[in-house]
Amino acid sequence: MIAAQDMTAAELAALLAFHAEAGVDWLVEDAPVDRIAQFAAERQARTRAAPQQAPVQGQDQRTATAPVGSQNGPALNRDRPAPRPAASTPLAIPDETAINDARFAAESARSLAELKAALEGFSSCNLKTSARSTIFAEGPAEAGIMVIGPIPSADDDREGLAFSGRTGALLDRMLAAIGLGRDALLLTTAIPWRGPGDRMPTPAEAAICRPFIERQIALAEPKAVLLLGNFTARFFFGGTSTIHSMRGEWRDVAAGGHGVAAMATFHPQELLQAPATKALAWRDLLAFRQRLV
Repeated sequence: MIAAQDMTAAELAALLAFHAEAGVDWLVEDAPVDRIAQFAAERQARTRAAPQQAPVQGQDQRTATAPVGSQNGPALNRDRPAPRPAASTPLAIPDETAINDARFAAESARSLAELKAALEGFSSCNLKTSARSTIFAEGPAEAGIMVIGPIPSADDDREGLAFSGRTGALLDRMLAAIGLGRDALLLTTAIPWRGPGDRMPTPAEAAICRPFIERQIALAEPKAVLLLGNFTARFFFGGTSTIHSMRGEWRDVAAGGHGVAAMATFHPQELLQAPATKALAWRDLLAFRQRLV
């Protein structure tokens, strides 16, 4: 194996790019490190180094140890300063309250621009606290075609745009095969914020995000929607079926009073992990294109 110090700058950059595309977010040491033992040793060293608290000058042992209110003790600690109140922590917003806040913010928007501003200013979802970007629909709404993925990837979060990086490049090739390009599509994700470590949202988090994506559909009024991946299909179709049983069929989706025809197929990441599914995805794309004719 070639050591890092033996590689050129270009080779190191290529290696880092390879790891990033593979989803590697953390680097580890060559040899294991016992962090628990290390922490215990550091704490013990700090304890030994801490100076011993000296008694207050002029205060005898009897006064220092006398119980509060006794004859020899400081009655009710009158001479001691009042303890400082503990710092208040922000209150968690109940899920139902956050869902109602999301509905109000989404329904108040009268355009995609207003909805984007409302989503960027929304702070009642835990997912937003760890995300770098808020992913919103990009592209011409008048095109009448919407492509929706599940959650933002690390590339999406970094670039601030849905379907970035390697999966985005594969999606571009998939769509180009049926004569479509990004300039003729509205691209977005069902969940606007990337979860920590790419974790999927909880049911409560998904419910909080739902009003915003449904309002995007209602305001854009697409004539056809392509849903990518297991999570996205279940999010809009309901149930617990897999993408293998939900793909390739047109279903009606109601979003904020706007009904739209939607088809689900494999996410580009699923095609990278299981290339054998590309033939099925190709059938779905041909059926999707036929609907647009």
